[in-house]
Amino acid sequence: QVQLVESGGGLVQAGGSLRLSCAASGGIVASTRMGWYRQAPGKQRELVATLTSGGRTNYADSVNGRFTISRDNAKNTVYLQMNSLKPEDTAVYYCNSYSYYNGDYWGQGTQVTVSS
Repeated sequence: QVQLVESGGGLVQAGGSLRLSCAASGGIVASTRMGWYRQAPGKQRELVATLTSGGRTNYADSVNGRFTISRDNAKNTVYLQMNSLKPEDTAVYYCNSYSYYNGDYWGQGTQVTVSS
């Protein structure tokens, strides 16, 4: 059973930075597509960034250039470095692991609030 546990969320002023972490069970960080998604109140969950097992990254246009996804295979952890935060980045951020063989898994989410 895959478990994903997010941490690092909190309250930050606009222009500030946060780093989210997602600790995963097993060795899935290196072998699956890892991603960060977010859901703001009243809105659908949306993709923020993904990182494939081969190292390819993909970012939503709204965060490109401000956010960076990375991983530490030895620690089975994926990170999301968020810089130049804006109030519209306020949301619950979810970690995701997906592969054809392992399936689709989600963490419980961590709240990020950006004040203006």
